[in-house]
Amino acid sequence: HIRDMHFMLQKEVVERMAAPPGNRTYGRLSVMLQAWCRVQRLFDIGPGAFRPAPKVDSSIVRLEPLPDEAVGIADPERFARLVRAAFGQRRKTLRNNLKGLLDAERIAALGIDPGARPETLSVEDFKRLAGAA
Repeated sequence: HIRDMHFMLQKEVVERMAAPPGNRTYGRLSVMLQAWCRVQRLFDIGPGAFRPAPKVDSSIVRLEPLPDEAVGIADPERFARLVRAAFGQRRKTLRNNLKGLLDAERIAALGIDPGARPETLSVEDFKRLAGAA
């Protein structure tokens, strides 16, 4: 059983991993990671800490796997397909991006606005959408 994992990655990647809904960096990576792990950006490391100094900043991120009951995703492949489709064209609405998976009425029946953009939805919203797809 893995309790937690720590990684040093490029700062921008860690920002995308830990981004909350509505943030400009929130996207497919954020949703897929946060569905299975608690993501915590711990601290940044400047280029001066390394020799030779890289041209990018780094961050340390902690990933803590969620218990299975907290994940609550019955079909991980379907969840991944839905998230991929939702973020397929970033500036389009769910209604457009999820055509073929869920129609607008089904999305609305889940209490989610079909006219919403995917970057505004929570991870829990994506779980509900995947459960209905």
